Amino acid sequence: MLKPEHLLLNLKSVGSPQISGDGQLIVYTLGYTDPATRTNRSDLWMMNSDGSNNRQLTWNYESVSSPVWSANDRSIAFVAGDGDKHTIRVLEREGGESRPVVSHSNPPMALAWSPDGSRIAYTLKVDPENPSGDARPKGSPAPVRATTRLDYKQDNRGYLNDARHQLHVVNVETGTSTQLSAAYKDHDFPQWAPDGARIAVKVSDANGMHNVLQVFPVHGGDPNEAGWADGVIGVFSWSPDGSQIVFSGYPTNSPQHEFYRYITATHAIEPATEGLDFSPETGFPTISGPAQPAWVDDDKVIINAGFQGMTSLFGLDVTDGVDVQITIWQATHSGLSVDNAHTTIVQTASSPASPGRLVKVDLRTHEVTTLLDPNADLLPQETLATVEQITVERGTEKIDAWVYLPPDLDRTQQHPVILDIHGGPHGNHGFAWNAGAQLLAAAGNIVVAPNPRGSGTYGREFAEKVWGDWGGEDWLDILAVLDSVLERDYADANRCGIYGYSYGGFMTSWAIGHTDRFKAAVVGAPVFNFASFYGTSDIGHIWCDVQWDGSIYDQERLSAILEHSPSTHIRNASTPTLIVHGEADDRCPIGQGEELFVALKKLGVETEFVRYPGGSHMMLRRGPLDHRIDYFTRIVEWFGARL
Repeated sequence: MLKPEHLLLNLKSVGSPQISGDGQLIVYTLGYTDPATRTNRSDLWMMNSDGSNNRQLTWNYESVSSPVWSANDRSIAFVAGDGDKHTIRVLEREGGESRPVVSHSNPPMALAWSPDGSRIAYTLKVDPENPSGDARPKGSPAPVRATTRLDYKQDNRGYLNDARHQLHVVNVETGTSTQLSAAYKDHDFPQWAPDGARIAVKVSDANGMHNVLQVFPVHGGDPNEAGWADGVIGVFSWSPDGSQIVFSGYPTNSPQHEFYRYITATHAIEPATEGLDFSPETGFPTISGPAQPAWVDDDKVIINAGFQGMTSLFGLDVTDGVDVQITIWQATHSGLSVDNAHTTIVQTASSPASPGRLVKVDLRTHEVTTLLDPNADLLPQETLATVEQITVERGTEKIDAWVYLPPDLDRTQQHPVILDIHGGPHGNHGFAWNAGAQLLAAAGNIVVAPNPRGSGTYGREFAEKVWGDWGGEDWLDILAVLDSVLERDYADANRCGIYGYSYGGFMTSWAIGHTDRFKAAVVGAPVFNFASFYGTSDIGHIWCDVQWDGSIYDQERLSAILEHSPSTHIRNASTPTLIVHGEADDRCPIGQGEELFVALKKLGVETEFVRYPGGSHMMLRRGPLDHRIDYFTRIVEWFGARL
């Protein structure tokens, strides 16, 4: 049977695959857990594009990230990390030892070679109060923190004040690095113009809630800007002739992007699409970057996108806005590295049966070839759940869900049923790896993972239907999916559980205040009290106005907003509840879990509160191994003892 310790300790992850321009070689990172120290490590690897001659290129670093080919395919740049020293290094294609270019105390990110191969652009966290990044004298107290800005902290990064990612360019031969940006905003994902004289970056403030594009002259001067004051930017890419940048975004903070053209000569923005029903892969702040569009000629780009819980490649003509679905997969493909001939793409791919593989896509035949599956021996198929996609109709909406059946399902017996509610609310379930669902299914439970209205990858109208209605129609969608599964003879309606994290924690808190049909609940890092969340979350002061259709300081809206807060209805709760929460969570602060815990204890409800020291909202991706093992072990045991 699949166990958290075995799974998480031995799991390996493929990252950042990049194909050389000539299509012959692929570099990538391979992450794993050091069994001696139980810490995360990664190395740089290379293979031929047919998967042969797979070889390790680095051994001596704690971490390796951001590999990227030079334009002439002769060199690979990457970041090597050791403790507090992070170095951009260059390795020649022919092999040998890599050489250092420049080192920093903070890790350089998102490396990008200049077209002539003489320079590398990158971004780096710079604190204007300590620009050199020097450590404080041993034994000195922590500095006093004074701020005047609302976005002074960010989840997974902690207290920031004015420290932000700044754009740098380093000369590869001399190691001389120059900072091009200065504004106290995050500058991310640099891309060189084809002429090598300009660099485009995504510039974010309000903790990523607002973004614009800026184009910096490499040799000095003020940047030009494209975007909207209250809007968002997702993916972007220079045209081959440098006359325009195609980008995704929207003039307001919308979960669904459209595509636009920024004309560099006139600085005009022209819409390219209207009413897209797919979501370009824009990445996840502080965790992963975007899959930038790939130009295949002067008018057309290829886009990697989510579509109804699946992943699809779309071709977009930026001149007339016509988009064509090239292919679709019942899997989640990430990244988009294309060779110069535009015939081959390399990506990572996950599915309900695979945490992550390195795959090659032939754009002529659409054939997908797995080049590396580092977890093939770790996860024999007989240990994994069988996963079915179902669709339930509610009124005019069709609600997708994924049902995980135990590997040893006995259809003559009844099994417990557990709802798994995703985060967001604009996240989504789908054909992707779901460790929690697999572990619960391995313990004999049927796990149901629905995409209620509000979920991403279904277009703007569906996503925005949750605004101002958290716990309304989305909750009824979830119940409709559950009731559909409970029609099966082997599903036990008397042994139902519910769990979720973030927005999923909100919905679980909401559920236990509105029904006693669940025999056990697990609430992860919830939005529990709308009033306190608004002023304590790193994004609450902006994000909540959109999600809840108003501010809690608007007296005309306050009562309506609080009617959707789980704290308003928790007095009705009786379900045994496990609360799991990271103590350094700035997105859904620990106070949300604390308030829920106190409420349930005062009500006499069976409750346990588990706190993970140092854990951010991203602790399930970035937290210590032992904390992640503990999290999943407790969930399986909590339901196992009560269902």
